[in-house]
Amino acid sequence: MTYKIDKEKREKGLKIMEQMGLIKSGDKPISRDFMAHIVDALYGTIWSRDEVINLQERSLITVAVLVALNRENELKIHFRGALNLGISKEKLEEMILHVAHYSGFPTGVSANQILNEIVSDFKKEK
Repeated sequence: MTYKIDKEKREKGLKIMEQMGLIKSGDKPISRDFMAHIVDALYGTIWSRDEVINLQERSLITVAVLVALNRENELKIHFRGALNLGISKEKLEEMILHVAHYSGFPTGVSANQILNEIVSDFKKEK
């Protein structure tokens, strides 16, 4: 059974993902249905809720959770998204320092290394 597309959610989700620079052809492939669900349900439904929490705040929250969970692949994607949304490297570093006190210093070290790599690549691309 394939996932059914909700055009409104799809448009909202794609718009947010484009703002964050998350749509790239070089990403590791995932199934078409799973990607459709991510676009529609996650970005088109959850990330598009800006009445209380804006897009930058959602990005920072997401990155904090990914740091705490030590999800390196996803951190690479979401650090880039945060930078594309105008969140500074300094703010991301401060968040990592804060989170590391709760999730453990190894997660903070890993996140800092990933952030430095992504910022370096980000600067080269701009």
